[in-house]
Amino acid sequence: MRNNIIFFYILLCFSFFVQSCSKSKQKNNTVTWNNLPEGFPELFIPEDNAMTANRIKLGRHLFYDPILSRDSSLSCASCHKAAFAFADNQSTTQGIEQRGGNRNVSSLTNVAYNPYFTSEGGVPTLEMQVLVPIQEHNEFDFNVVLLAERLQEHPFYDSLSQLAYERSPDAFVITRALAAFERTLISTQSDYDLYTYYNKTAAMSKSAQRGYDLFMSTRLKCGECHPPPHFSTFDFENNGLYAVYSDIGRQRLTNDSADLALFKIPTLRNIALSAPYMHDGSLVDLDAVIEHYKMGGKKHPQQSYHIKGFELSTKEKEDLLDFLSSLTDNYFIENENISSPFK
Repeated sequence: MRNNIIFFYILLCFSFFVQSCSKSKQKNNTVTWNNLPEGFPELFIPEDNAMTANRIKLGRHLFYDPILSRDSSLSCASCHKAAFAFADNQSTTQGIEQRGGNRNVSSLTNVAYNPYFTSEGGVPTLEMQVLVPIQEHNEFDFNVVLLAERLQEHPFYDSLSQLAYERSPDAFVITRALAAFERTLISTQSDYDLYTYYNKTAAMSKSAQRGYDLFMSTRLKCGECHPPPHFSTFDFENNGLYAVYSDIGRQRLTNDSADLALFKIPTLRNIALSAPYMHDGSLVDLDAVIEHYKMGGKKHPQQSYHIKGFELSTKEKEDLLDFLSSLTDNYFIENENISSPFK
């Protein structure tokens, strides 16, 4: 396993070198692909991967096509399902040949705002992250070079690749097209958003408003790790889920004992859609999550100082759950522009 990790990061470094040295000659006009509300953070778009209609179209087809896996049985969408906010409803999700997954699938809601990727945070760009599921033994178990050769045999992909990047499908095209599509997975239409960014005061119930105040209070301290607008700091923390962890978390990347059982803090946007929860999917619903934090964790040596437990009345718990539900964006999960093109 250790050798596989080292090989993978060598591959990432090589990919980064290729990305730095390669310059696309794209002549297509960029497109207006999302409308962020006033006050919402702007997105960083790499210079060599400007958002164009053809690039997004190519990435969308690749995202939903099982051609990316070695045996053509699984696609990105097999694990990242729109109905569950581009996460899954399983504790862990199987890869090809029913190989067991190691962690709960993360939601891709607003994934473009992440400063780094994977639970360890070892991948610096969305383009490079694409290589992770492709090469991972328990996911697609494939090779991006062989995948490119496979795509070149398909006239549709070869033609669209030429339109999008003026070259046949290769590692450069595959990583960028998928990243371009994933940058369109933007959620800004939840009740919370309508209330906060669109001044629709009736969008958020009084109960949800009280829940938000509780969430941000110094008593609960939820907002210290999950502040708006992303509802994550993207830092690495231990939330006291276990006294002893079978998954070493960020230490898997750094080999530093100080990183034992630390995981990147996930976004809470669309959180009501993406049960079960935690890195291993061990908490079945939001009620169980609140109870975990209410009890103050299992006192792991690395446990975040933010997690100390708190008192919560039945009514306050209802308000908190209502707030978390207000982060659900039904427009996002039903948006036909990001749904499967193979319908």
